[in-house]
Amino acid sequence: MKHYQRLEGMVAATFTPMDARGDINLSVIDKYADLMAESGMAGVFVCGTTGESHSLTTGERKAILAQWIKSARKRFKVIAHVGSNCQLEAMELARHAQEVEADAFAAMAPCFFKPSSVKDLVDFFTPIAQSAPDLPFYYYHIPAFNGAFLSMVAFLEAVDGRIPNFAGIKYTFESMYEYNQCRLYKGGKFDMLHGQDETILPCLAMGGAQGGIGGTTNYNGVNLVGIIEAWKAGYLEKARELQNFSQEVINVICHFRGNIVGGKRIMKLIGLDLGKNRTPFQNMTDDEEVRMKAELEAIHFFDRCNKF
Repeated sequence: MKHYQRLEGMVAATFTPMDARGDINLSVIDKYADLMAESGMAGVFVCGTTGESHSLTTGERKAILAQWIKSARKRFKVIAHVGSNCQLEAMELARHAQEVEADAFAAMAPCFFKPSSVKDLVDFFTPIAQSAPDLPFYYYHIPAFNGAFLSMVAFLEAVDGRIPNFAGIKYTFESMYEYNQCRLYKGGKFDMLHGQDETILPCLAMGGAQGGIGGTTNYNGVNLVGIIEAWKAGYLEKARELQNFSQEVINVICHFRGNIVGGKRIMKLIGLDLGKNRTPFQNMTDDEEVRMKAELEAIHFFDRCNKF
């Protein structure tokens, strides 16, 4: 197995910018990248769940990744999500990620013909990981979306030694017990990236979450970075306050169809219009935007959020 530098800090799972016609809008990514850099992001996770990857064509996903790498200008890492229901498509996206010099790549399990065992999962990902052998590969565990409710400890045992560039797991699930068991596997052999912004602090308390990838980091990243910094400095009460505030922000977006819909509209409210979501998502109405803004103002979000 190859050894890679652990990812530390917060990584933003980016939205996919759209124009008024619903086409991808690459022109705003330069400004988007500036916001991520100024908000202290360690990286971006491109074309994942937040980025509506399964609603994009292969060509669109390649173009978006290439633009992010150009716009990042080495200020932060760029991680490509290449997951697809089609293994061959994922392999093509992995090869492209290596060609354009992404820093790492990841893939979630297929969500239609679902893997029924850990062996199925490893068999599916082995050729995908081999398609970009020079880059670290992460499995993106998000069973609530794709139904791949498989043991991640068993997955680590099965993948260990089989995929040379396997680096770890982007763990987006509620089981902090399983997350910690994966973190402890063989003395912390693999990088366990925490994927839920609402529970960074308890994972830090268990010894994990040195690196996290989440969607609310796009607009609330300064507070999420602050949780890690406060914990490292020994300021537990400050870390608790920041975690509780971050949960308040999540409570608001849950009133407006979650981060993919509500969160994307928050980007407009802080000065970066990324357009609407593709179907089947139901976009927010103007009235809902007014109500969401009022809820955010009530918790003083705009005094504390990411800013240009």
